[in-house]
Amino acid sequence: MQDKDIAEIAAWLMQQGLKGTSEADLLAGFCEACRRHGLNMDRGMALMDTLHPVFEGRAFRWDSTEIIEPVFEYGPSVEGIAAETWQKSAFYHLLENKLDEVRRRIGFGDPADFYLLDTLKDAGYTDFIAFCHRFEEAGTIGEMDCFFSHFSTMSREGFCDDDLSVLRRLVPALALAIKCTALGRIARTIAEVYLGEDAARHVLEGKITRGKTERISAALWFSDLANYTRISDTAEPDEIIPMLNDYADAVISSIHEAGGNVLKLMGDGTLAIFKAEEMSEACAAALKAESLLRQRLGDLNSQRQIEGRPVTEVYLGLHIGDVFYGNIGSQDRLDFTVIGPAVNEVSRIASMCHSADRDILMSANFVAAAPVAQRNELVSVGRYALRGVKRAQELFTLISAG
Repeated sequence: MQDKDIAEIAAWLMQQGLKGTSEADLLAGFCEACRRHGLNMDRGMALMDTLHPVFEGRAFRWDSTEIIEPVFEYGPSVEGIAAETWQKSAFYHLLENKLDEVRRRIGFGDPADFYLLDTLKDAGYTDFIAFCHRFEEAGTIGEMDCFFSHFSTMSREGFCDDDLSVLRRLVPALALAIKCTALGRIARTIAEVYLGEDAARHVLEGKITRGKTERISAALWFSDLANYTRISDTAEPDEIIPMLNDYADAVISSIHEAGGNVLKLMGDGTLAIFKAEEMSEACAAALKAESLLRQRLGDLNSQRQIEGRPVTEVYLGLHIGDVFYGNIGSQDRLDFTVIGPAVNEVSRIASMCHSADRDILMSANFVAAAPVAQRNELVSVGRYALRGVKRAQELFTLISAG
């Protein structure tokens, strides 16, 4: 491959990395360009850890002849079969031995001693080379501290010296392009996990000016766990966090499935909003989330009872109102949330569930805005004085929850 060809591929990688082209497309484009310019490559793979609450990293694959899954995400590799597989890999060998590359000419007598090399050899591959490109501390995020890649060929001669020289020159550019896209993905993941999808979208669009808010009308959700203080005082300490996670997953999954946005988690409490063009649609979505939640709670409590673990219910308040939605805080610590009297009222409504002996309570305003068909399922439980609210409020519940 000539220098001008190498420069062309490197320029393409830089351009695509700046555009944010997907990692799988970057790898495929790189491998196909190498083949067009005479480098006999038949399979390629790139792998990099990420920063994600569930997945340890993402891997990308390309094959010149077979249709294969181009992207897969992998979980923790610290125990079990995943750990065994990782420790047999060429990448683990590079990492543990502080090497930059390792090669196995599996078609010419070299041992097929890394994971899947025997399968490649049986399939007719003759040569294999793996690389590890490490990041410095300033370029590391979480466990994303290096870029792994490997390439294989079916050529009868294997990789020639020129092929290896080209890969050594170009793979760092591939690593940089893929890292560029991965960083954008990580930023979105962190924002969505800690802020919620809607708030994250606003922040990533650049709406981070302190005090910049918009006034919106929304259905408001506030829920917390029934008898949480008593349970936390009597349960084993190592049971508290798993319990919170179990019930938070039920609440958050139900809200998201119904189209709502979780804005804040406060211990066992959850604040969420439902937005729609028509308030009746927002109320219907909130009621759908409530129905989904009760289904999940039934399954969750049954499973936890079988396991002999503490169980509880969720107290829920629903309300509607105008709120200010945006950035609030100091110059160096902001929160993207909602504020306004309606937010305080929905939390007070939820706090009345224990006194009213109901799992769900709704304001009269929420009921008035709900779809007509669903109002027939709601019943008044009387007027209650809400702390911090001047007038007593009529509250409603579901007949099925009555």
